[in-house]
Amino acid sequence: MSFVVPDACTLPTAERPLRLSEFDDLFATAVRAVDVLTPTHARMRLTGTAGLEATVRDLTARETACCSFFVFTVTPGPIADGEALTLDVEVPARYADVLTSLAERAGTVSAGRTS
Repeated sequence: MSFVVPDACTLPTAERPLRLSEFDDLFATAVRAVDVLTPTHARMRLTGTAGLEATVRDLTARETACCSFFVFTVTPGPIADGEALTLDVEVPARYADVLTSLAERAGTVSAGRTS
């Protein structure tokens, strides 16, 4: 399962596996559904323990800092226990392959979760 890293990414190469690991952990533990709405817009539904929203906001802010073409929108939702949210990910058309890669990875990793 490879991930497309665009030339526009400014994250140092040595740090990329760590960031990918952070996303994989989020995908494995919190992503419940991944929907590709258009080639440039994907939506993920997440649930988790208290602190999930802060974790997602921190991770997506750091990702936007190195890959400024990403637009992440976090929308909290109702849940009885813990936190639920929707994460919309949008990119310009020239980065549609990056979004496809991210959505496929999220779907694959989340499908393998044990909870």
